Amino acid sequence: MQTRSPDEPRKRVVWGITLVLTAVTALFGAAPGAASAAPSPAAAPPVPVLSWGPCEGAAPGDAFECATARVPLDYRDPAGRTIPLAVTRRLAPDRAHRTGVLLLHPGGPGNSGVDFARNSYANLPASLRDAFDVVGYDMRGVGRSGQIECWNDKEYSAAVDAARGVPGPGALREGVRQGLDFATACRQRAADLAPYIGTGSNAKDIDLLRQALGEEQLTFYGRSFGSYVGTVYAAQFPRRVRAMVLDGAYDPRTYADLPYAYDAAQFTALDGAVGRFLDWCAQDPAGCGFGDGRPREAFEELKRALDADPVITPSGRPATGYTLAYRLMFNINSGKEIWPYLGQALKAAQARQSTFLLNPPSPGSFDFLNVNLAVECADRVYPKSPLLLGALVSAEAASAPLLGPGIGFGPPTYDHNHATTCAQWQTERPSRHEGSYRAAGSAPILVLGTTGDPDTPYQDAVALARTLENGRLLTFDAEGHTAYNRSACVSDLATKYLATLALPARGTVCADEAPPEAPARRTAAVEVDETRDVIPALR
Repeated sequence: MQTRSPDEPRKRVVWGITLVLTAVTALFGAAPGAASAAPSPAAAPPVPVLSWGPCEGAAPGDAFECATARVPLDYRDPAGRTIPLAVTRRLAPDRAHRTGVLLLHPGGPGNSGVDFARNSYANLPASLRDAFDVVGYDMRGVGRSGQIECWNDKEYSAAVDAARGVPGPGALREGVRQGLDFATACRQRAADLAPYIGTGSNAKDIDLLRQALGEEQLTFYGRSFGSYVGTVYAAQFPRRVRAMVLDGAYDPRTYADLPYAYDAAQFTALDGAVGRFLDWCAQDPAGCGFGDGRPREAFEELKRALDADPVITPSGRPATGYTLAYRLMFNINSGKEIWPYLGQALKAAQARQSTFLLNPPSPGSFDFLNVNLAVECADRVYPKSPLLLGALVSAEAASAPLLGPGIGFGPPTYDHNHATTCAQWQTERPSRHEGSYRAAGSAPILVLGTTGDPDTPYQDAVALARTLENGRLLTFDAEGHTAYNRSACVSDLATKYLATLALPARGTVCADEAPPEAPARRTAAVEVDETRDVIPALR
């Protein structure tokens, strides 16, 4: 497939940076003792007992049930202290023809799996709703399963309100200081939970849920970070996989063991997606409505203008160029169909009018971000060198000029800028997955990759499909994050596989992305909120 890029020379430079980051990270190595051999297997933990009942706050007649599963806090001590996991399910209506359990994982990390299952149920094809009990759970440290907090709302608000989209001198130093402050806060305030929320333990939780549900095997759909959770589950329990779809996939080895190289590719993918949107604005000024034919220059001017004179929102908080970059980082995930809305929103921001792109992160966001950082720092091992931290974060920001400096040098928030915290992480990592990701002996696993994905680069899906012993890649040639229910072609093939185990042919490429749509025709899913996730409704 021809890889799309508006600037091939720049692409070669970016890949060069990524190779250098990979080599340098490997040279310096992981933190001492962080990647030690897996310990000897402990005794099997007790299987949770699930007592199903009405979900809290549910309306009368709600078909979902809820329960709590108690699982070991530390799997090195399986009979020791436990933590509660919130679980929900909706039973297949025809029990005689039921296939099994379909576990939905929203990713994040930080999104609620309980909410994901409930909010996505109506958008699942009838063939899946009829065949499976649909199950979701809040993974450890998330929402109803013991929300982790390192920074409180006041601390997070102060940090993001002071951040700038075009940071000035001293921004790297301040970002590193804030990363250390966040890591220290996690050690001091969440020491009883932070070491134990890594994906190695999360996968073990899933297998205890499988046993508690009385299933020999699971059918699993995971999106974004949920693809890493599914990969680790398949690696640890390959014979327990009936079928698995990993959508918006991670390259697991690079993510966990070469994190600077992984971050560099994420920065590049994000800036590439924003750049393609702005190029469309230049080609179709009327459809976009922003920039008067020079959208890249207008975008840079807008960031600087908001930094110099922030818009004061109804909450009394400032919206700066950083606010704009932060919100665009999430909203660009919706693909081409949202491009006209983004153009309108940027034009409104120019006029200093209310828009979803000038909505500062709020307490709901902070709950998500606390988990997002803590889980990834528990999973990933950055070299400890402060010089390496400064040099590589600076290189990553420079390689992605549209959003890279603001996000990379900003306070600890989302995936791309975790280095400043995780390189200074102060807690042990007993819940990190160690070992192979091949899932040898598993059933075939379907990996979905979107060529223009801003969040999980397409190359990750290619790498994961090759890493898995029985991986099969299905490509969506499109913009946006993840593929299922954004493409009728992908959805039909993935649904058929989940229901019947029939895989798409090798090399299949779907190219039916929805085009940019006039804003007057649609209002749903315009504002993407990182605290909520849902399988989209298929157009």
